[in-house]
Amino acid sequence: MIAKLRLVASSDVNRKVLRRGTNAERRSREYLTPAEIERLIAAAKEGRWGQRDATLITVAYRHGLRAIEAAELEWAQVEFGRNASLHVRRAKQGKPSVHPIRGDELRALSALRKAQPDSGYVFTTERGTPFTADAINRLVKIIGARAELPLPVHFHMLRHSCGYKLANDGIDTRAIQDWLGHVSITHTTRYTALSQTRFKDFWR
Repeated sequence: MIAKLRLVASSDVNRKVLRRGTNAERRSREYLTPAEIERLIAAAKEGRWGQRDATLITVAYRHGLRAIEAAELEWAQVEFGRNASLHVRRAKQGKPSVHPIRGDELRALSALRKAQPDSGYVFTTERGTPFTADAINRLVKIIGARAELPLPVHFHMLRHSCGYKLANDGIDTRAIQDWLGHVSITHTTRYTALSQTRFKDFWR
């Protein structure tokens, strides 16, 4: 028996392809204010792995780490003691540097070290394995949603937030360049260009 076939009209006429919006369309800025960073850290503490997540955000923000730099951060790079410091290895051929670690950050890292004494990496998953850059970015996005901030958050915003914070504190552009490991200072001037301290003496 031969089946009867019939022609049907195409169903894909005028079908629209969904386009992911640009960063500028999705959020008004690519950095967080210090107050928003505090809200993000507070939301991180409320999670199941609060100690790890809050420490992750603090360290990434203060040292301007990229996702891959945070994911690959090893305890060998953390120097405890009186002159506590972080030996930062930069991705993208960035310049390495040694950063001081402040008291509250040092205490958080010490507590995290005690909680996972057998790990070679500072930040690990529930299985005790190192994060990937994508996984660590997803984690921060989840925490950002939980913090109910006025704009969607991604990991690289922590690095930008560091740059803008230092610029608004009046830190020299060259020093910020070295802190963030920028090879070219043109990548650093984006922060100083928007710094409100540039105009502090206007209309006085």
